[in-house]
Amino acid sequence: MGVTHHKIQPFEDGWRIDKWFKQKFPDLSFGRLSKLMRTGQVRADGKRIKAGFRVAEGMEIRVPPIGDNPNAGKARAPKLQKKQSDEDSRLMRDMVIYQDNSVIVLNKPPGLAVQGGSKTTRHIDGLLDCLQGDNPERPKLVHRLDKDTSGVLVIARNSAAAKSLTESFRNRRTSKIYWALVVGRPERTEGTVNAPLDKEPGTRGERMMVADKGKKAVTDFYVMDSALRSTSWVAFKPVTGRTHQIRVHATVLDTPIVGDGKYGGKTAFLDGAVSKKLHLHARSIEINHPDGGLLDVTADLPRHMKESWDMFGFDKQDKSNPFAEDEA
Repeated sequence: MGVTHHKIQPFEDGWRIDKWFKQKFPDLSFGRLSKLMRTGQVRADGKRIKAGFRVAEGMEIRVPPIGDNPNAGKARAPKLQKKQSDEDSRLMRDMVIYQDNSVIVLNKPPGLAVQGGSKTTRHIDGLLDCLQGDNPERPKLVHRLDKDTSGVLVIARNSAAAKSLTESFRNRRTSKIYWALVVGRPERTEGTVNAPLDKEPGTRGERMMVADKGKKAVTDFYVMDSALRSTSWVAFKPVTGRTHQIRVHATVLDTPIVGDGKYGGKTAFLDGAVSKKLHLHARSIEINHPDGGLLDVTADLPRHMKESWDMFGFDKQDKSNPFAEDEA
C-alpha cells in the first residue's frame, strides 16, 4: 500500500499523534513512528510534526507506506495480553444497556474516562476487551463523553459498524439529548445558543471559550422544569459536537451546570444536600443503525442526579423529546 491520507474524526480531536497511530496501526512501534516523523514522512495538513503533536478535528494526516512488517529490522519482545480483572468485567457488563451483533450501548458512569491520558490509567477504551466475548474483533470507540459526564456511549463491535457510526456522527445524522441541572433559569424557555468555541490559551486545550473566530458551535435547549428560580432542569441538544460545548453554552445562558466548577466557578455549586458532582447526563441518542433502521436508546440518570431530581420534584422517568417538532 502506498501513501494514505486520513481525516481526523470529531471523537479523535485533541489526541496525541502517537495515540492516534496506536489506534490505527497497533503494530507500529513508537520508535519507528518517531523516525517517520523525524524524517518528515508523517505530516499533518502537509506540515512536519513532532512526537508531542496533538491532532484536531478535520486535520489530514499523511501516512507513508508501512507494510506488513512495520518494525522491520527491530526485534520486539512479544506483547503480553493484559488480563482484565473480574471487577473490570463486571463493571463493563453492568454498563451495557443495549447490545446486538454490531453495536453495544453503555450507560457510562460519571468519573470514568472514555480514553486514557498521561494521568489516566483506567478508562473505557482500555476495558473494551471485557466486552469482546467470542467476537473476532475488539470493540471500537466511535465518539466520547467527558470524564465527569454520564450517559449514553455507543460502541462498535466491528470495523464495518465503526465506519458506519463514525460517518453518522461526522455528518451529524444523529440526535443526542442531554439532561442537565443548572443554576438559575434561562431567560427563555427554549431557544438556540450559537456561540463559536476555541481552545483557551494557556490551558493546553483543557478549557474552551467563546471566540468570534472559533469553530462553529450550536446547541438547542429547552427548560423542562424549574424549582422557583434557583435551579432548572434543562434538556440540551448539541447540533455540533465541540469539546465541552454544552458546558460552555450553559454559561452563555448565564446558567452554569451544577457541579461544573471548571466553567461556572463557585456559582456552579448549590448550598445544602445537592451533590457537588457534575450534573450533566447524555440521556438519549437516535442514530442510523449500521445494519439498517434506527437505533434509539435512553439511559437512566446516575445516582447523584436521581437524588437531585427527587429533591426538586422533577420527573426522572420522563421520556418526552422536547425537540421532536424540530426533527420532524
